[in-house]
Amino acid sequence: MGRHARGDRGGGFLSRRHDSRSDEDDVRVRPSRRGSRPRTRTRPAHGDAVPGLVVAVDRGRMTVRVEGPDGAPVEVTAMRARELGRHGVVVGDRVRLVGDTTGRPDTLARIVFIEERVTSLRRTADDTDPTERVVVANAEQLVVVTSVTDPDPALGFLDRCLVAAYAGGLEPLFCLTKTDLASPQPLLDRYAGLDVGAVPVSRDTPLDPLLELLTDRTSVFVGQSGVGKSTLVNRLVPDADRAIGDVSKVGKGRHTSSSAVLFDLPGGGTIVDTPGIRSLGLAHVTADDVVGAFEDLAEAAADCPPGCGHSAEDPDCALDAWAAGGPPGRAERLASVRRLLDAVGQVGPGY
Repeated sequence: MGRHARGDRGGGFLSRRHDSRSDEDDVRVRPSRRGSRPRTRTRPAHGDAVPGLVVAVDRGRMTVRVEGPDGAPVEVTAMRARELGRHGVVVGDRVRLVGDTTGRPDTLARIVFIEERVTSLRRTADDTDPTERVVVANAEQLVVVTSVTDPDPALGFLDRCLVAAYAGGLEPLFCLTKTDLASPQPLLDRYAGLDVGAVPVSRDTPLDPLLELLTDRTSVFVGQSGVGKSTLVNRLVPDADRAIGDVSKVGKGRHTSSSAVLFDLPGGGTIVDTPGIRSLGLAHVTADDVVGAFEDLAEAAADCPPGCGHSAEDPDCALDAWAAGGPPGRAERLASVRRLLDAVGQVGPGY
């Protein structure tokens, strides 16, 4: 009998076990190592989990602030537990931890629960990507930092920031930088109908007016590269040490912040600095989301026909009658809102 038929190797014979699942009796079958314990969907309760606040996220590792034994805050390095599934963890999330929460070097805790988010700043990769990404959670205020010149304001991007703020439940605030080089009035006039707060600043002016609006609140800063956002954060939080980049010859700044980080303001309150971004996808936002951010417009829009886009091209839009039947300021306000509606679905470098 041939060596291959009986598995003879080096002159010896190797016995082969017959398996009824196979047509061949010359197949080696590994014994099953699975235990007999039945699977269960029951998850641990984690009654001893420690509450914390996510202050930074970097390559799958989260820095979480918890209360130490003496009441002082302690920063703990943590990872997301597998039982959370695909639920991502972002800066601003209020979570619960298990494991080593002492904050000692080379220790690692696990995030086992994410509290329900009150607000969320969201974006998509572009306007055709249905997958939305939460940038920051539980912020109260979105501070949109823009220079009035050098580089010139990207109006479409500003519109998109307002849409993202309204859709996410955040109160928007414009911070207008480099006002020593040009007047902020054109920007103030453009958004007058929306009653959005605005604070002009420059390198030589005190930041007290801005600090008054940030104290005892959680604010997230967004802005395109080169507008002076990192410089502003460093002035507000001297030990923030955010990298600063120069504006290039073509009027576009270099990205200087690589990840969102939460900082404490010396006088109370927190700010979240986000990386400089060139675009803000709004695939997750609808026209109703924009109109719904304004209580009086939402009430008027209830009389619109189904599927109304609330634009000037919609002949039966009830917002036209709402604007015509009120004081002159209503028409200006509706025009501003419709500029925001135009921003939804627009694609391009200016947006």
